[in-house]
Amino acid sequence: MSTDQRVIVAGAGLSGLVAARHLADAGVDVEVVEREEEVGGRVRTTRKDGFVMDRGFQVLFTAYPAAQRELDYDALNLRYYTPGACIARDGERSILSDPLRDRSALLSSALNTEVSMTDKVRTLKLSRELAGKSPTAIFSGSDRSIREYLRDRGFSERFVENFAAPFYGGITLDRSLSSSSTVFEYTFKMLSEGRIAVPADGMGAIPEQLAERAREAGVTVMTDTEVESVDADDAEAEVSVGGETRTADAVVVATDPPTARDLTGVESIPTDGEGCVTQYYSMPRSESLDAGKRLILNAGGEDPNHVVVNSEIAPEHAPEDRHLASATFLGDRDEQPARFDDMTRRALSSWYPEHSFADFELLGTERVPFSQFAQPPGSLDDLPSVDAPAGRCYLAGDYTRWSSIQGAMESGRDAAQTALADL
Repeated sequence: MSTDQRVIVAGAGLSGLVAARHLADAGVDVEVVEREEEVGGRVRTTRKDGFVMDRGFQVLFTAYPAAQRELDYDALNLRYYTPGACIARDGERSILSDPLRDRSALLSSALNTEVSMTDKVRTLKLSRELAGKSPTAIFSGSDRSIREYLRDRGFSERFVENFAAPFYGGITLDRSLSSSSTVFEYTFKMLSEGRIAVPADGMGAIPEQLAERAREAGVTVMTDTEVESVDADDAEAEVSVGGETRTADAVVVATDPPTARDLTGVESIPTDGEGCVTQYYSMPRSESLDAGKRLILNAGGEDPNHVVVNSEIAPEHAPEDRHLASATFLGDRDEQPARFDDMTRRALSSWYPEHSFADFELLGTERVPFSQFAQPPGSLDDLPSVDAPAGRCYLAGDYTRWSSIQGAMESGRDAAQTALADL
């Protein structure tokens, strides 16, 4: 490979940064152009008065193969959730956990009446079955909605509504469980084989680490600059950046889906999205919502879908005398923060009647209108390939795989490898 070849990467999200590093490792001169002031795309973190608030509810599944390959977990100082969840409704809270990995909750999980003992046995059986199923087999298998999949496997309506809807609602941002069962199988397998974690410095530490690795490989990262147009043929690519036309041997478009479709003209890029709104709160460190390092799932309603005391998982996310908590609402919602605040307080007061929540202070609201692209059954079969655009233009984004950190990183490497083969 000649070292005088040049590639421009549009977008400094996870996929763009991974693509840039792999290209640079092969000796290519790489420039990343990002329109925001910082790297990360949808994965970013805000710091305020000692609180560490991620851009919406986001977590890392440690079993993701691409994440294991691209990231240094030790350097991220990962903090881990406890398996399972606290299921909450008016005046009632109960723990449902994985008895094989959370021995401390063995009795409480066995006594949990939100799901039946038959459902618990079916869950363990499904975990064993998917452990022996390869990702290739999962993604090439038959597809239907998550709700249909669970019913076909004999799970009760109580399990579907009380646990699966809020838990997988948090993963797919679709509490109706109308998303692809393929996504369910793969994420269930990852949950069984690994853990849910967040970096001690917040989820933004993930793209920051990827950017640092890219820079060490020789990549130039330019932020606060927008790629306005892309024109590629079989010999080169012309990229308009800030009113200036730059020529490169290839371009990798790693922007959000709507922008990628506008830049490349690839109509199969999905632009229907799922969003969420997350409210962040401060509460006294002396108070506890007794869920430990678990999600608190709303089994009695939909707003909010779930609550978590973030600083229980990562103490670094709040000052020493305060807790950081968050409440996540599903959908691209236009209510004002005060309305979300009212719904959160009403839900918490019904779940925890012994608490007053007088010192429960709203810190901020994170709106992510397009957090994932919609993934109904069969939709993954119609996604574009990384080489779908004409000429020496390539796509890098989870919308070429499936909507996840795994999909984004996997796509970034595939885009780089495809571009390198053509170069």
